Amino acid sequence: MEKLRVGILGGTGMVGQRFISLLDNHPWFEVVLVAASPRSAGKTYEEAVGDRWKMNTPMPENVKSLIVKNVNEISEVSANVDFVFSAVDMTKDEIKAIEEAYAKTGTPVVSNNSAHRWTDDVPMVIPEMNPEHLNVIEAQKKRLGTDSGFIVVKPNCSIQSYAPALHALKEYKPKVVVATTYQAISGAGKNFNDWPEMVDNVIPYIGGEEEKSEQEPLRIWGKVEDGKIVKASEPMITTQCIRVPVTDGHTAAVFVSFEKKPSKEEIIKAWNEFKGAPQDLELPSAPKQFIKYFEDDNRPQAKLDRDYENGMGVTLGRLREDTVYDYKFVGLSHNTVRGAAGGAVLIAELLKAQGYIKRK
Repeated sequence: MEKLRVGILGGTGMVGQRFISLLDNHPWFEVVLVAASPRSAGKTYEEAVGDRWKMNTPMPENVKSLIVKNVNEISEVSANVDFVFSAVDMTKDEIKAIEEAYAKTGTPVVSNNSAHRWTDDVPMVIPEMNPEHLNVIEAQKKRLGTDSGFIVVKPNCSIQSYAPALHALKEYKPKVVVATTYQAISGAGKNFNDWPEMVDNVIPYIGGEEEKSEQEPLRIWGKVEDGKIVKASEPMITTQCIRVPVTDGHTAAVFVSFEKKPSKEEIIKAWNEFKGAPQDLELPSAPKQFIKYFEDDNRPQAKLDRDYENGMGVTLGRLREDTVYDYKFVGLSHNTVRGAAGGAVLIAELLKAQGYIKRK
């Protein structure tokens, strides 16, 4: 099978680097172009990144000598790719404008950015949870005046550690959710060398994160009506988001009450057996088992469990009845794999499998 040609917008930053490493030897996609800010344009990818390569694996050989393009030269970039991943570092308005400009050239955009998460006709997708939201793409194409270009976004990294666990229990109708997330420093695009003040420290605030954590799951659970996504009104979610001295992996401590309270056994069975479109379609990046429950009291742990299913799975533990709510549990997901670039790659695989992304 001929691979689809992929461009990465904002390819020199931390998320761009994660895209590069995840797409190395991908069976369906090949990175043929990297675009970044004008100051990186004209350099080889290796020169542009310099000593800022933050991945644990070496930079793939096939991208080192790619000449970085100027991300603002939209027609030139679009002409050489079948679709793009967007990880640009700009203001929200600039991101909205540039992603729409790429889509209007007939180029599908799979975005890691938050700018379009609340655009009515842009699907925000966790592929196991709401693949049906891709149906809104047809309305978006009409608005943009394009036959083949569109934007799809992935949600915030913080919700991946608990929203899938709740989604697997939706038949029991969760009605109140209290979640505290303990978020790794890579979520801020940093490591301990960049951010020495995070060593031996906890910061009780991450700008904008609590609003995203409370509202984005409701959009994922919303319905497509008249070419728009209308967010759900339930469950009621309240969160606190805390930065902790961990390299990768967001942990969530969750309390939940249901309309129809399940037994502990029913919950664990629903979690371990849950699957969605990526598993049914056997997409290349899909975890075989999306959610795994640990019986051990001291799991999941970021260090031990963030790489479960190559970082694409969600691990849960410590499920027990609560005195105020029905149950409480702990969740963990890899914030830069499932929560960022890996989640976007899985969306692109779903789009290809369903015929939305094709050779130009």
